[in-house]
Amino acid sequence: MKLIKNAYLISAAEVNYKVMDILIEDGKISKVGKINEKEYSCEVIDAKEKWVTPGFMDPHCHIGLYEESIGFEGADGNEMTDPSTPNMKGYDAIYPYDVSFKDAVKGGVTSVSTGPGSANVIGGTFSVIKTVGNNVEEMVVKEEVAMKMALGENPKRVYNTKKVTPSTRMGSAAIMRRELTKAKEYYDKMKKHLKEDGDKPTYDDKSASLARVFDGMLVKVHAHRTDDIQTAIRICKEFKLNYTIEHCTEAHLMVDDLLKDNVRVIIGPTLGTKSKYELRNKSFKTCGILEKAGVEFSIMTDHPVMSLSDTRVQTAIMIREGLSELGAIKAMTINAAKLNEVDDRIGSIEEGKDADIVIWTGNPFEYLTVTDTVLIDGKIVYQKED
Repeated sequence: MKLIKNAYLISAAEVNYKVMDILIEDGKISKVGKINEKEYSCEVIDAKEKWVTPGFMDPHCHIGLYEESIGFEGADGNEMTDPSTPNMKGYDAIYPYDVSFKDAVKGGVTSVSTGPGSANVIGGTFSVIKTVGNNVEEMVVKEEVAMKMALGENPKRVYNTKKVTPSTRMGSAAIMRRELTKAKEYYDKMKKHLKEDGDKPTYDDKSASLARVFDGMLVKVHAHRTDDIQTAIRICKEFKLNYTIEHCTEAHLMVDDLLKDNVRVIIGPTLGTKSKYELRNKSFKTCGILEKAGVEFSIMTDHPVMSLSDTRVQTAIMIREGLSELGAIKAMTINAAKLNEVDDRIGSIEEGKDADIVIWTGNPFEYLTVTDTVLIDGKIVYQKED
């Protein structure tokens, strides 16, 4: 049992910008408020009115699937042999000893949604994991949280070099529809069979995996440009999918369209160069515009495209360009958890949730601020050296 006393708390829930105490039992938050330490036999951590937030969550990255500074041997995020690989599980490629995990923890990132890249139109499933552990079984929050899909430059670039479909945006959309149609047929036949009203369909690992989206499995669709975002929305509506748009770089150019269809988006990475044509309109103003409009959003690094350790730097610039401070914290905590459907466990400092908590030396968006203490599941996993 631990008690964090005198926390200047930003809970990402009801209690924000107030000095409070946090009681932790069995890795969970058991109480938030003014707590008399004499009533409990526990380790006391005096936060000394320093800022305390939930651990940050990256809602979309590839940590563990692309190991730091290794190259081909550590690159396991894209199976670039088939534009449709829904049977791939990012979980099977996560390397817990990647040095990036330590950097993430030091930066206050306590959980991530990680999985396949965007070379394929359908790439496989993402997992939500904590950023400490000796194996993925220790780290896992949800083994398969979402099916990854992709539109835009990446699939057409990869498969154009192989001289196979897709080499155009039309081709990517056609493959997405074809595979979803096959999976829906498989899904319907299986449902009919389970009702003892038809033959069991011949097992197909791709269709069996993809068919889960028709039971509500989240779909993450990589799309940067307005045309790709609109195609993603069109297809997701056509097949009645539960989805988020990942990157959504030109979101600020189509706010009304996003609101009309209640589209949820994960923005980023914004820090760094405009490395390809479809990024030409990326802007640090995007999140502020979405916040004011009422679009539900979170913020990603896409690690290793942008290092997880720099996530605060990116968001600090977004605050400078119009995003509110509390909106920024929520985007990196509770919104990230909601948009990966794990907010029942993580994302805010509330009773019953995992005790993933960061004590900062100051405002986390000030340049000189660093992490003082990081807890994951109630265990201290990092402390700043004096």
